[in-house]
Amino acid sequence: MSTITLFSGSYCNDQDIYRLLVEHSGYRLIRDEEVVSAASAISGLAAGKIARVFSGKPLVFNSFTHEKERSIAYLKLAMAELLPAENLIIAGFVSHLIPKKISHVLRVCLIADPKFRIAAAQQQGVPAKEAAKTIHKQDEDAAIWVNAVGHVNDPWAAALYDIVIPVDKTSPADSQAIILRHFGREVVRATENSRQAVRDFLLASIVEVALAKEGHQIEVEAENDAVTLTINKHVLMLSRLEEELKSIAGKVPGVRSLTTKVGKGYHQADIYRKVDFALPSKVLLVDDEREFVQTLSERLQMRDMGSAVAYDGESALAMIGEDEPEVMILDLKMPGIDGIEVLKRVKQTRPEIEVIILTGHGSEVDRATCLGLGAFAYLQKPVDIEILTDTLKKANEKMRQNLAARKTP
Repeated sequence: MSTITLFSGSYCNDQDIYRLLVEHSGYRLIRDEEVVSAASAISGLAAGKIARVFSGKPLVFNSFTHEKERSIAYLKLAMAELLPAENLIIAGFVSHLIPKKISHVLRVCLIADPKFRIAAAQQQGVPAKEAAKTIHKQDEDAAIWVNAVGHVNDPWAAALYDIVIPVDKTSPADSQAIILRHFGREVVRATENSRQAVRDFLLASIVEVALAKEGHQIEVEAENDAVTLTINKHVLMLSRLEEELKSIAGKVPGVRSLTTKVGKGYHQADIYRKVDFALPSKVLLVDDEREFVQTLSERLQMRDMGSAVAYDGESALAMIGEDEPEVMILDLKMPGIDGIEVLKRVKQTRPEIEVIILTGHGSEVDRATCLGLGAFAYLQKPVDIEILTDTLKKANEKMRQNLAARKTP
């Protein structure tokens, strides 16, 4: 049997169409949440962190953590493990993870013009201005997502789908009937070749996750158990990287042969960077001295430590809620919320974050206060960069040990 995938704009009668399809086909409906949950179980990452990849908002630490790419790798594996069941209706962002070469998938897009969608939102009690803003944001998220997984800018492009249904001109019942009518066509029935493509997708996903666990972000494809690894960023010692990739991927059961190649991105300015999970990769620097903190950020990045910058306490607290740093380097004297108040709030709401105080205006009283509030260390400016990086590594290690202890039953 075949599989149906559905990708819809917001306020496009999608829920009614999903319900009718399930009723008339008897197929199992799988949504984003189920695949995220499965990916979380596979990876050990929090479901909320994985689900963030569906939002277009950039992750400030991602250039060092590659959390987005790793989350997508685990989502692919979760999806690949579901596909052999067939008889599925897969709805949402995860539908775009399925490779085109799996031919027994009927890919459907449900979309309407903005006026219809705003009117539909108003019928649900959403004011027109709020609806327009929500629709714009969700369409933007969709565009960023399909670009990330399919390198296409338009989430509603006809080339992505077998059927595009304008739901402003088609009732839910008629939409359901159109889908099931096309679903019965010979062209989307499962064949041995398309089932092999499912097996290849699973193998490629397993290899991609194995590489991601070792800090590598590599494009992986498989065909009849032959795996190709594509390097899309420049690397100084290509042959050494290729040998390391082959060593990891070659241990995956089922890999018949391995090939490495460079892709289009290899010749761009980006430099390939393997994630070193032992180094701090999510350090938030908080200081109103802009030149100092920007220079410090650059010096940490030269040492393969990922960092982001906030210039005041309010911005720092906002970033903590959204981007989840692991270690903070915090100045005391800042306009608005000062460093001691930031430290108090961080330790009240996110006690697992280790905080290093780095100040040029502190006193012994401040030192005692900060350490009493839970600061990991108290350092004075100017500080030797080697002392600071060593302190950072120790703070990061303590944070990870504490998190591991909490997860242990």
